[in-house]
Amino acid sequence: MARHLITSALPYINGIKHLGNMVGSMLPADVYSRYLRQRGHDVLYICATDEHGTPAELAAKEQGIPVAEFCAQAHDAQKAVYDGFALAFDYFGRSSSEQNVEITQHFARRLNENGFIEERAIRQVYSPTDGRFLPDRYVEGTCPHCGYDKARGDQCENCTRVLDPTDLINPRSAISGSTDLEVRETKHLFLLQSKLQHEVEEWVSRHEDDWPQLASSIARKWLNEGLHDRAITRDLDWGVPVPADTWPELAAEGKVFYVWFDAPIEYIGATKEWADLDPENRDWKSWWYDVDTTVRYTEFMAKDNVPFHTVMFPATELGVREPWKKVDYVKAFNWLTYYGGKFSTSQKRGVFTDQALDILPADYWRYFLIANAPESDDSSFTWEHFTATVNKDLADTLGNFVNRVLSFSKKRFGEEVPAGGEPGAAEAKLGEEIARLLAEYEQQMEALQFRKAAAALRALWSAGNSYLEEKAPWLEIKTDKDGAALTLRTAMNLIHLYAVVSEPFIPATSAAMRQAFALPSDTATWISADEARTLTALTPGIPFTVPPVLFAKLTDEDLENYKERFGGSPE
Repeated sequence: MARHLITSALPYINGIKHLGNMVGSMLPADVYSRYLRQRGHDVLYICATDEHGTPAELAAKEQGIPVAEFCAQAHDAQKAVYDGFALAFDYFGRSSSEQNVEITQHFARRLNENGFIEERAIRQVYSPTDGRFLPDRYVEGTCPHCGYDKARGDQCENCTRVLDPTDLINPRSAISGSTDLEVRETKHLFLLQSKLQHEVEEWVSRHEDDWPQLASSIARKWLNEGLHDRAITRDLDWGVPVPADTWPELAAEGKVFYVWFDAPIEYIGATKEWADLDPENRDWKSWWYDVDTTVRYTEFMAKDNVPFHTVMFPATELGVREPWKKVDYVKAFNWLTYYGGKFSTSQKRGVFTDQALDILPADYWRYFLIANAPESDDSSFTWEHFTATVNKDLADTLGNFVNRVLSFSKKRFGEEVPAGGEPGAAEAKLGEEIARLLAEYEQQMEALQFRKAAAALRALWSAGNSYLEEKAPWLEIKTDKDGAALTLRTAMNLIHLYAVVSEPFIPATSAAMRQAFALPSDTATWISADEARTLTALTPGIPFTVPPVLFAKLTDEDLENYKERFGGSPE
């Protein structure tokens, strides 16, 4: 089987993330990783908190604690939420790790040796009020391209255009709010991306036809506009230090590398963190170094991160002139909005991941988010849509099927899988339908088409309900007890199949369904087409229990309470 390296965009350290962040990178990466593991592939799923840059310093300053302490606390808080969502990372690291410092500095030295880094004197924003140079994110103002008045000095989050602080209209300090800003001369390191333009173009051209249109169009847009040399150092107290053995003057001034230079390298750094926990059995380089044809690398990210991963980081990797693994497939997502507007912590609009888990178990959110993933366009979260999806798909289609099959069988046949007669035409028809739908589900998962995969999974659940309605064992038992027993045994085998193949989407629920049956040895990691046609994993006499209600239906009162707490449609 193949070896699959999977990474999702590193979540910023400052604060718990909202549902849009979850569905835009980490959750689909987890679903895909789980699926690949079930199919027998060797998978390494790596992520980490992105801890450098101004967001960390500003958040720590606001709390009045050292930035290192803030990052340690925030990392643990984020990891707890991701554990709550059952994200099965192989390792969730930290970009402030010693391993990332070591590898980032190695990359910088190699780029310098190869002529792709240059020290330049530049004019930078200085705040007399704050007594310091202001890195890009420490400067806020109005975007010159779209007029958004909260644009940062590195990028406008509204139109995604990359900016320099001096581009902003009416700039102000993010630290003090002072508009008394000056422009002074200072020195920084620049990555000469312009010298790598043609190499990046050639590399992108070999991959863009395979990528989603969203990813390839963003990469091509950047390349068509031309790659510019960009500063990769900043005046910050927190970050990967510029190595003194190569740039002693800048190191003495306390320069650190720009967060978007070291953050993608943390994918490699986190893998080394993982390997260093068990160096005798783990080899981090076997996933990253000189493995172009033996490892398939898939990245998951929202569209605002695409330029950095399809252009800037590949330029860095190409420039070091070493055989580091570059991404094979970029799964890019549009944005999840809240009633068509932006999620906002300050305005208390939208659902954040810790709040979501306080309301309902993770599987409710996992299924809804993936079934409505913003793949082809932005999608809007509404409580009405969420409630309808939970009630129809999870409570009625899947949960009700499991409950009524097991409850009815227990009542009429006891607490063991009943025997009944031999399968007939209805069972053969069902088997073919399940095999067809399972093949569709597999095809969409392989293609990373998550909404279509969710639709195929939903169709698998619906097929069981259709079979049950057709056979009607509650009527069948009055005239053909063996026939009713066969129907229920077949339906129980469907429950077991659902438990196995639904695991990437709803792992906790899948475990509950699987544990309902006391199989002597249940080692199934997947169900083949032939197994789906015959549905014989559960034989007569196997004990079973009726699990608690898998999914509670949400009421109109629940809906109104959610809207009141989190806000409804934007005015």
